[in-house]
Amino acid sequence: MRLTSVGFRLGMLAIVPAWVALFQTASPLPAASLPAVAAAVRQMEGEVHGFLVLRTLDGTIVATGDSTQLTHGREVTNRLVFHFKDGSLQDETVVFSQSGQFRLLSDHLVQKGPAFKHPMDVSINGSTGQVTVGYKDDSGKDKTETARLKLPPDLANGMIPFLLKNLAPGARSAMASMVVATPKPLLVRLAITVEGEDSFSTGGAGHEATRYAVKVEIGGIRGVLAPLVGKQPPDTLVWMLGGACPAFLKAEGPSFEGGPIWRTEMVVPVWQKGAAN
Repeated sequence: MRLTSVGFRLGMLAIVPAWVALFQTASPLPAASLPAVAAAVRQMEGEVHGFLVLRTLDGTIVATGDSTQLTHGREVTNRLVFHFKDGSLQDETVVFSQSGQFRLLSDHLVQKGPAFKHPMDVSINGSTGQVTVGYKDDSGKDKTETARLKLPPDLANGMIPFLLKNLAPGARSAMASMVVATPKPLLVRLAITVEGEDSFSTGGAGHEATRYAVKVEIGGIRGVLAPLVGKQPPDTLVWMLGGACPAFLKAEGPSFEGGPIWRTEMVVPVWQKGAAN
């Protein structure tokens, strides 16, 4: 195992729940207008164990996270668990293949506890297209929505940083698909663009990070009206280190509809006083 920055994946954590209310009335863009191409593998994923923290924008910690990644041949399993201070839990496991191209095999997300406005249990089978959403309705009763979708090869649930690490040199934008729970499963499109460069330092050494904006694209008249009625979800921002070995640095975005912007960052061990060097 190695401690590294790539353990975190931006997927349904910071994107999907924030769009729940909007997509209850929105329609996905026509498939014909959205060419879907699986991302080429330029950086192979390996064994990873990383630690993360979820903060408010003023720096208050709301949850601590642990990310593990295992490989089995060309198949990768990445699990990220966030434990919240109020007892809430977010647990997501994504499995994907990396044989020339990245392909999602499965994704399972659980969000429960008082931190989440809409607790959910979402499972996606990338091979069959079966999507199952377990949730509680407004009266607290358990409900289930299922659908069999025609999933495109660029499905990116739980995989956004992996795709950003593998953009072609000089690429300034990318498109991807994502399944969202409304709670009815729907397939939507994401537009990913380079928004700028930001400076940071490590031990006094200066570096540059690329800031990406991840935006949902809403088709038809609803896409035109969404910003006017205050229903356009905020972009999720992701900071990546470029170069020969790209790496995730941090992300900012809401984790549920109407929720606050939370920042996800890597953390390093803090040793107790008196511990041996």
